[in-house]
Amino acid sequence: MANKDIHTTWKSFMNISKRTFTLGLAAALLTASAVQAQTALDDVMKAKEIKIAIPTDFPPYGFVGTDLKPQGLDIDMANYIAAKLGVKVELLPVTTANRIAYLQTKKADLVISTLGKNPDREKVIDFTIAYSPFFIAVFGPKTIVVKSPADLAGKSISVTRGSVDDAELTKVAPPSTELRRFEDNNSTISAFAAGQTQLVATSAQVAGNLMARSPQLGTEYKFVLKDSPNFIGVGKGEDKMRLKINDILADAKKSGDIDKMAMKWLGRPAGDLPLN
Repeated sequence: MANKDIHTTWKSFMNISKRTFTLGLAAALLTASAVQAQTALDDVMKAKEIKIAIPTDFPPYGFVGTDLKPQGLDIDMANYIAAKLGVKVELLPVTTANRIAYLQTKKADLVISTLGKNPDREKVIDFTIAYSPFFIAVFGPKTIVVKSPADLAGKSISVTRGSVDDAELTKVAPPSTELRRFEDNNSTISAFAAGQTQLVATSAQVAGNLMARSPQLGTEYKFVLKDSPNFIGVGKGEDKMRLKINDILADAKKSGDIDKMAMKWLGRPAGDLPLN
């Protein structure tokens, strides 16, 4: 064989070897990544502690009580999941802006913080099945009986102009309802609290804050205008963790524990929650 042929054959062999090595290395890295991505649940069980990001400025889902400890529906759910796993829980206060980052950087194992699911978020984290409703509703004092839109007839109700609350209320309010529209949530709530209107249409979060700050008003949930469920955030690719939490949530729904939490903090059962 001529030297030129030997050189060509050797070069071809080296190119094939490099390509095989590169493909093998890529496969190994992908495998390692997949294994690493599935360690969250195992790590939690090994450490016997789970870190859960929760809100502390979003009543009734999460806020600081008079004893300076976090409380609310999301906190109850965090404690519930830890108990079902048989591990301790470390509650990590987060904000709306940084809660997903806590999950991505592995500062938290789960995020239970009124997290809605959307396509953009699904690109960077995964979600469990829903665990609670987040809703817009009509609220008012216990002394006024209102159970459906028909009961709004002849009554006054405050709502924030141009909001989803306004749009949903306008769809169902009888013609004789006095809709008093205000420019922002603070004005809407202030009008109701001052007795300028009999009722208020707002989110569960805003109403929860009102109830916590002004219990003397005796404000309660009347009926829902629009439901939007909350999901638990899980690290991207952490299927073992996600499926385990799904099992806990499914059992909690079946046993009635989820409805009990919703009744305690939202004044109504959780109702039908999506399973995906």
